[in-house]
Amino acid sequence: MRVLIVDDHPLMRMGIVQLVRQEWPHAEIDEVSSIAAALDCAKLGRPDLITLDLSLPDAQGTEGANRLLRALPGVPLLVLSLNAEAAYAARLMQMGASGYLPKDRAADELRVALRRLSEGGRYVTSSMADHLLALLSGKAPDALPHEQLSAQEHRVMLLIAAGRTPAQIAQAMHLSVKTVGSYRARILEKAGWANNTELTKYCVQHGLTGL
Repeated sequence: MRVLIVDDHPLMRMGIVQLVRQEWPHAEIDEVSSIAAALDCAKLGRPDLITLDLSLPDAQGTEGANRLLRALPGVPLLVLSLNAEAAYAARLMQMGASGYLPKDRAADELRVALRRLSEGGRYVTSSMADHLLALLSGKAPDALPHEQLSAQEHRVMLLIAAGRTPAQIAQAMHLSVKTVGSYRARILEKAGWANNTELTKYCVQHGLTGL
């Protein structure tokens, strides 16, 4: 078992290493603090499983997960985040992540989540499972504006809220600036926001920035 831990907090990495060792005493564990370092490390040895923090020096929100999923298709990815919102977990699961675990639940549930992913399964906490399934099936009652967006639209929204320009968003998502503009227009129309200011204010209020 080769596990890649991507987190820029040394204490968090230390805790994850200890839990991994409890599950797999002889696992090969690589620790890195950025997406760039994770991609370089993966070239030296493809991991069997990845744990990913969403707040890194070179990637915020879903950006880091997207880069890893594109570079390492088929490798189970467990996302760890301070955000316990089911809608955010749903976006990452739609993108291809295998699991989502709020950091405050890691001590109790990380080993179970890692085992589930290693066996080919998926994992979310029981408290968000029902709402997550409803969101993924499009049947969630009283959905919030951002819960109505597609995975790509959701990512564009987060990048806009983070202050990225259309050109920067286009580069990060490998799109044309025109396509980014089209996404932005659809986001504003679906959510009922008049401009980027209202979009950003909403994201801040719902904890959808700096994740």
